[in-house]
Amino acid sequence: MKLNDSILADAAGIAAIRKDIHAHPELCFKEVRTADVVAKQLTDWGIPIHRGMGTTGVVGIIHGRDGGACGRGIGLRADIDALPMQEFNTFAHASKHQGKMHACGHDGHTAMLLAAAKHLSKHRDFDGTIYVIFQPAEEGGGGAREMIKDGLFEQFKMESVFGMHNWPGGSVGTFAVSAGPVMASSNEFKITIRGKGGHAAMPHTGVDPVPVACQMVQGFQTIITRNKKPVDAGVISVTMIHAGEATNVIPDYCELQGTVRTFSIEVLDLIETRMKQVAENICEAFDTQCEFEFDRNYPPTINSAAEAAFARQVMTGIVGAGNVMAQEPTMGAEDFSYMLQAKPGAYVFISNGDGTHRDMGHGGGPCTLHNPSYDFNDDLIPLGGTYWVELATQWLARPTDAV
Repeated sequence: MKLNDSILADAAGIAAIRKDIHAHPELCFKEVRTADVVAKQLTDWGIPIHRGMGTTGVVGIIHGRDGGACGRGIGLRADIDALPMQEFNTFAHASKHQGKMHACGHDGHTAMLLAAAKHLSKHRDFDGTIYVIFQPAEEGGGGAREMIKDGLFEQFKMESVFGMHNWPGGSVGTFAVSAGPVMASSNEFKITIRGKGGHAAMPHTGVDPVPVACQMVQGFQTIITRNKKPVDAGVISVTMIHAGEATNVIPDYCELQGTVRTFSIEVLDLIETRMKQVAENICEAFDTQCEFEFDRNYPPTINSAAEAAFARQVMTGIVGAGNVMAQEPTMGAEDFSYMLQAKPGAYVFISNGDGTHRDMGHGGGPCTLHNPSYDFNDDLIPLGGTYWVELATQWLARPTDAV
């Protein structure tokens, strides 16, 4: 493993920053303290910053030895928000805020990018500009989308943009990257079936929405098995059914809610269209009324082929080809997808280990994402920081016509 010596030397100090951020988690668009910590570090290292993009975002502008005169630029992104969940860990850097926790490693993502920024600010052995993007509100708020709306790519000229997420379970020292879709779109639906309430002993006097809902849930699964191509991934999950308040009363209405996940917009279009048709026609067949709502949240995360291949090349130079895996696409969602809709780039995984890195006082559960016993593995800081530095500097060293 070829790690950057200066990043290795600074790793303990960056880990202390990471633990401070972990202890003070902030939810989407509320990351004021976290943004202050990031901004102070960047400023102390002589890096000009822009604040407030996407409400609490911070962008650091690191010019190379040419002062950025060549006009080339690359973006590196880390997310900074936490989750609305209670931490089970009791170690010294556990969350000090009830109901808030860094359970997805965004504190570590921030730390790895800070480690790279500190090295780049000291050495600047490149031409062009490296933009370090500390993005708020990944966990459901669409902070990437908001930063783009605020002019991220107009104000800061980038050829490509890259992101990275820790992935528990794999051995420390391994990465994963692939071209194409690596994370799914995330979408939510709410369907209200309106019937006519009555006495449970006399169902013929009303119109019961509950069996209509049962038919609907079953009908949705035929969209997956009979409408889309078998090789196209798609998931419809009805996760909530609400109806009634008493055992002897047929309710007036029944409400279904859930999510849809796909790896392409085309499959998403198909599923939304067919769900609406199935819902409305089943309701009509049973003499009930249908209210159909479908909200598209995050689009699928789709890596550009050239950028994914370049990231793999950089990883191979650091850890060897045998430690760079193919990304197994996951039905989880990520708002870095918005950035990849606007710019070519790649979103990669860095393995977080099996959980044995956790100090005494960790919770009883596994060290998996969105788990109350999770903690980021600080051994990743020099590795992730090295990857960011090599990725950015090698990218900017390429001939312009190779981009």
